[in-house]
Amino acid sequence: MKKSILLFLVFLGSFSAGFAQQQPFEEEVRRLTNRLDSVGWKPGGIVFTGSSTIRMWRSLSEISLGQEVLNTGFGGSKASDLERYLYPLVLKFDPKQVFIYEGDNDLWADVVPEEILASLDRIITRIQLAAPNTEIYLIGAKPSPSRWSKKDLYLFFNQQLEKYSQRKEGVNFIDTWATLTDSEGNARPELYIKDQLHLNADGYILWNGIFKSYFN
Repeated sequence: MKKSILLFLVFLGSFSAGFAQQQPFEEEVRRLTNRLDSVGWKPGGIVFTGSSTIRMWRSLSEISLGQEVLNTGFGGSKASDLERYLYPLVLKFDPKQVFIYEGDNDLWADVVPEEILASLDRIITRIQLAAPNTEIYLIGAKPSPSRWSKKDLYLFFNQQLEKYSQRKEGVNFIDTWATLTDSEGNARPELYIKDQLHLNADGYILWNGIFKSYFN
């Protein structure tokens, strides 16, 4: 009963902006959650969420070792968008593990790292309030060739994300930058589709290698 009340409270927090005006990504989130409800899911699974890098990860189920994985990645989302839709995209599934990829689009849109981290901290606080034993993983921003002009900012953000994870109980940091760069530290364009922003099949193969060890 207590847990149900907590989930209801965080649900209300997700929609505090009001109902009169449609919010960004509202239709996409509704379609996504309706689709997951239609195929069925069980509580206590694994949720991967965040921006389109997660949404386009078609081979994710190949490394799950038979465990149920729900992909709730959506559009060109930022951390503030995930904060708005945290209940339907994460909390309602009562997951045992949550993997979050946000910050990439934020930085490109000139959102400062401190603001991104503040939003992520509110997200994590709400997850831990609803389900204290949930394991949370923050995925560092990837090195996209099309966004290479902000490389130093992305690296700084990843450093701050790692430091935050080290001091926050129940939160871990996953670095993907090193795997997607060459020996000289440059982005590898052959790992991306034509837009040089999103990973191609080869790029996701490397991601599969990174994340496979987190399925137990």
